[in-house]
Amino acid sequence: MRAALLIAGKDLRQRLRDASAILMAVVLPLALAAVLSVTLGRAVEVSRIPVAVADLDHGSMAQAFRQQVLGPVQRHGLIRLATAPTMAQARRLVDRGTVQAAIVIPPGFSHTVQAGGTADLQVIGDVDQPVAASVAQSLATSFAQDLNAVRLSVATALHAPGLPSSAQVPAGLAEQASRMSSPVSVEDVSAASKELDAKTYVAAGMAVFFLFFTVQFGVTSLLDERKDGTLARLLAAPVSRGSILGGKVLTSFLLGIISMTVLIVATGLFLGAHWGNPAGVAILVLAGVTAATAVMVLVATLAKTSEQVGTWQTIIALVLGMLGGSFFPLSQAGGLFAKASLITPHAWFLRGLGDLAGGAGPAAVLPAAAVLVFAAIVGGIGLMRLRKLAEL
Repeated sequence: MRAALLIAGKDLRQRLRDASAILMAVVLPLALAAVLSVTLGRAVEVSRIPVAVADLDHGSMAQAFRQQVLGPVQRHGLIRLATAPTMAQARRLVDRGTVQAAIVIPPGFSHTVQAGGTADLQVIGDVDQPVAASVAQSLATSFAQDLNAVRLSVATALHAPGLPSSAQVPAGLAEQASRMSSPVSVEDVSAASKELDAKTYVAAGMAVFFLFFTVQFGVTSLLDERKDGTLARLLAAPVSRGSILGGKVLTSFLLGIISMTVLIVATGLFLGAHWGNPAGVAILVLAGVTAATAVMVLVATLAKTSEQVGTWQTIIALVLGMLGGSFFPLSQAGGLFAKASLITPHAWFLRGLGDLAGGAGPAAVLPAAAVLVFAAIVGGIGLMRLRKLAEL
C-alpha cells in the first residue's frame, strides 16, 4: 500500500506540474462552462411576454380586469404590460413587434356587463408569437368565465323563493359580486423534483464530460513508462505488480476528485451554479469518478500504444458525453435517445443532481450512485486486463 501511495504521489506531482493536465482538468471545462452558461442561459431564460392593454372603457369592470387578472400575472414576472390609447395603436404595437399581443377593452364594456348584456374582450395576436397570443386569450377567457359565473349566481339568487324581485335588488350587486373573487391566481409551488437550472446544468455537464479526459492521465502513464523503460526499473525493484497498478489507478482517481472539487467550487463562486446538498454531491462525485476511471482503464487495455490509447479514450469520452447529455438534456428528446442515455454515467450523475436541485437529501441520489455497480464490473474487467500491460 505504501508503494502504491508513493507511485501515485509521484505521478500526481508530475501531472500537476504538467500544464496540459491542468488545462484539461480545470481550465477548459471552466472556460466552456462560463461561455455556455452565458449563451445557453440567455437562450432558455423565460422572459416576460410584452402585452399591450387598450382600455377604451375605463369602467369598474375594466378596472377589475386590470387589477385582478393582469396585475397578479405581471407581479409574478410572466408578462410586461404596456398601455395603448386606441385599438389602432394597439394593433400597430403588435405589427411592429413592440408587443407580442394586445387586449382591447371596448367602450361601454362595464355598462354592458352590469346591465346583463353581451360584451367582448378583443385579443390581437402576432402570428409569429402564438404562445403570447394564447396567454393573452387565456387571461381574457378566464375573466369572462368568472364574470359569467358571477352573473349566473346573481340570477339564481334573484329567482329564489322568498327573495326580493330583481327590481328591488341594489344596482351595484353585480359589481360587488364581481369583486369578491379573483379570476386568476398565481402561486409558486415547489416541485418534489425538478431539473437543474441552465447554469448548473452546463457546469455539471462540462465537469463530468472532461472528467473522462482527466482520469486517463494515470492509466496512460503506465504505457508511457513502459515505452520509456522506467517500468522495467519498477518491476526490478522490490515493488509488487499490484502496487504499481494500484498507484496508477489511484492517480487517475485522485486527479478526478481534485478536478471535480475545483470545478464545483469555482462554478459555484463565479458562475452561480447551485449543486445542492453537499453530502449528496460528494456521493455523486465519488460514484462518477469511480465510473470514469473504470471505463478509461478498460479502454486503455484494448490498445497497445499510448497514442492509440489516447485516441480510443477520446472517442469513448466524446460518445459517452454526447449520449449522456453533457451538452444538452437528451431526456427532452424522448424515445430511444432518452433510454440509451441511461447506459452512461453522465446521465445518472446529472439525474442525481436534478434530485438534489429539488431540495432532496443524500438518500435521493443513491439510485443514481448505482453506477458504482457498473463501475465495479467494468473496473474489474479492466484491472484484470491491465495486469498484462505491466508485463515486459
